[in-house]
Amino acid sequence: MGDNGTERCCEERRRLSTLPEDLQGRLDTVKRGPSEAAVLLDAVMSVGRGLDLPQVLHRIVEAAVIVVDAEYGALGVIGEGTRLTQFLPVGVTGEQREAIGPLPEGHGILGELIRHPEPLRLVELSEHPSSYGFPPNHPPMHSFLGVPIRVRDKVFGNLYLTEKRGGRVFDAEDETVLSTLAVAAGVAIENARLYAQTRDRQRWQEANSEIVAGLLSGEDDAHILHMIVDHSSRILGADLGVLALPADAEGKSLRVVRASGVDAEMHRGLILPREGSFVGAALDAGEPITSLDVAHDPRITEGPPRWPGLGPAVAVPMVTGERTRGVLLLARVRNRPAFTDSETTPLLAFAGQAALAMELTERRESAEQIALLEDRDRIARDLHDLAIQRLFATGMTLQSVVRLVEQPQARERLLRAVDDLDETIKIIRSTIFGLRARDSGRAGQGLRARTATTVEQAARTLGFQPSLRMGGLIDTDVPAEIAEQVIAVLGEALSNVARHARATAVDISLVVGDGALNLVVSDNGVGMPKHGGPRSGLDNLARRAERLGGEMNVGTSAQGGARLCWRVPLRLS
Repeated sequence: MGDNGTERCCEERRRLSTLPEDLQGRLDTVKRGPSEAAVLLDAVMSVGRGLDLPQVLHRIVEAAVIVVDAEYGALGVIGEGTRLTQFLPVGVTGEQREAIGPLPEGHGILGELIRHPEPLRLVELSEHPSSYGFPPNHPPMHSFLGVPIRVRDKVFGNLYLTEKRGGRVFDAEDETVLSTLAVAAGVAIENARLYAQTRDRQRWQEANSEIVAGLLSGEDDAHILHMIVDHSSRILGADLGVLALPADAEGKSLRVVRASGVDAEMHRGLILPREGSFVGAALDAGEPITSLDVAHDPRITEGPPRWPGLGPAVAVPMVTGERTRGVLLLARVRNRPAFTDSETTPLLAFAGQAALAMELTERRESAEQIALLEDRDRIARDLHDLAIQRLFATGMTLQSVVRLVEQPQARERLLRAVDDLDETIKIIRSTIFGLRARDSGRAGQGLRARTATTVEQAARTLGFQPSLRMGGLIDTDVPAEIAEQVIAVLGEALSNVARHARATAVDISLVVGDGALNLVVSDNGVGMPKHGGPRSGLDNLARRAERLGGEMNVGTSAQGGARLCWRVPLRLS
């Protein structure tokens, strides 16, 4: 028996030697029996055993209930001002939590301890001046003991214990024991924070490396945006990730180009005004902004309801130099922890890296476009200097031979061949005109180039590249007024697909022939609503066709989605 006691004593001293000196000193001052002291030491050791912060916080509350023999316990994490951003209860069942309703935010007795971070012991909760009772369905509580938890001399939160078992009240020794555990909790929280920061720093570096690797390998914009949202959501444990880019040159509105997570479909494709939106507020601030309850944030006054069940949120601008390229927004479900400065600081750096990645992609695409235009110039010169001259010479030769042919059928065939050569020369000249189109503004571009640009821009919103087929003398036979309408109709049709179709493929056909222009946009999405729905956009497209003497039809595509056919004559009446 004596040997067992000696071994236990040696083991406790060994465990004590692993603790910080100030904590060892506090444990030595606790005047309790051997068994109670062992319980306290076990509790102190248990709270420092893990490195995952949520688990550490739960262990702290569970240990606190044990060492002071309380029926209920909780840990409240302090956020902005005197408000609790996290409240972790122990001793209350899940059914009781549901019946009680929303978790406390830091009022009453809880707020008293936040305002005055010193140990507080009460025989009867209801007799304190700051007490204003409990919500309906709350268990009865009388005795109370609360102590602050400090991390590096800054109050992190508070431990709240109520209802000492056996109808007893908390005494001075309980206060000393709980204060000792609070010191151990502060050490454990600091260690968990340092571990989380180190782990997250590595994750941010890996995310940046993956984005850079994607750029170097030539990944498209849609995939890069996907990585930006998904990496940031995963690292910070967000339930919703949203990326919004400027929707106009003036920056008065933003378009949500990427959304994933909780109720993401409510955000995808939205065009939000800069004033009255959370992403717009971040754009104006030029720095991260946070919200404890984004569903009721006063800065959000525009747009449809889209925040059910969400609480904490953060939005950071994506800045390169003096240019803001977009806003990254993350949100967590209600009652989850708020975003802290230690989380938003690396997020802002990551958003800046992402913005730089987008700029590099844009520059790469510009360089590729310049190379493409130079190649088109070369092709155009070769066609003009070689192909057309040879065809023209061949036509002249055939015309001179016609006079020497006496058989009528042979003469007719030769004349038909000359006509075909003339038509071929016209087509080649039209092609040369299209190849030499320059970016001298929208009006200076050919319809071919503007159509390709519109499709390319829509790919960023759709998340995939639509297929495009063009045929006929598009740049020479289509009047400017019709060309303007075609671009507007195509943009609206692709926008409708992005907002409503949930498609993974879109086929576009623009063909000029037989005196008419035919534009067909078909997808493999959900198709047109069976019971009707908003048609203002489609009606507008139909009116555009009617004003030009044409028509528009909407039906079902071969893939089961929607198929829009827009046809107008080329001669304006």
